[in-house]
Amino acid sequence: MSEIIFSYFPLMSGDQKEKISQLYSIYLRWNNMINVISRKDMDNFMVHHVLHSLAIAKVITFLPGTRIIDIGTGGGFPGIPLAILFPDSEFTLLDSIEKKIKVVTSVADELGLKNVRPVRKRIEEEKARYHFVISRAVAAFPEFAALTSKNIEKSEKNKLRSGILYLKGGDLTAELVSFQNKVKVWNIKEFFKEPFFETKKIVYLPI
Repeated sequence: MSEIIFSYFPLMSGDQKEKISQLYSIYLRWNNMINVISRKDMDNFMVHHVLHSLAIAKVITFLPGTRIIDIGTGGGFPGIPLAILFPDSEFTLLDSIEKKIKVVTSVADELGLKNVRPVRKRIEEEKARYHFVISRAVAAFPEFAALTSKNIEKSEKNKLRSGILYLKGGDLTAELVSFQNKVKVWNIKEFFKEPFFETKKIVYLPI
């Protein structure tokens, strides 16, 4: 089941491959106790959750010491897969729902991810600054950008200037019209051939 991930990311280390391979069984076990992922979606877990999260790694390689916050992380996506891929970067996984943070904390502990910090908090309450804000479609993009821009520390440490990397699907024309040419959009189908990604996109807003 993990082979699809390794085919797109062939340079993973043995340790990274082992951690990726453990994800399905860990989340299946948790999902039987706390429904953090749609039960029918577990059949497509590796593509819909893990590979989708890793799409961000197709547009940026986070350098060591990069600080990233995953807003509305839910069960840990995109934060957990990216933390596996970038062990020298620091990931704060934030969600306001206690049971979801409980799952994230347990998953990170079980995988031995020392670079993951789970936080139960609303984004409105978060004051710290990070090089990048990442998320999977928790709100319309203008609303999300307005809420999270305060949390971005201006930096050119990475290939991309610090900013927002947002995973979202569908026609985003109306949502992005106010940003004019400030945003860059990648179609994930350019990176992954699975039909699931046909309308999925990465929106990047530098700050």
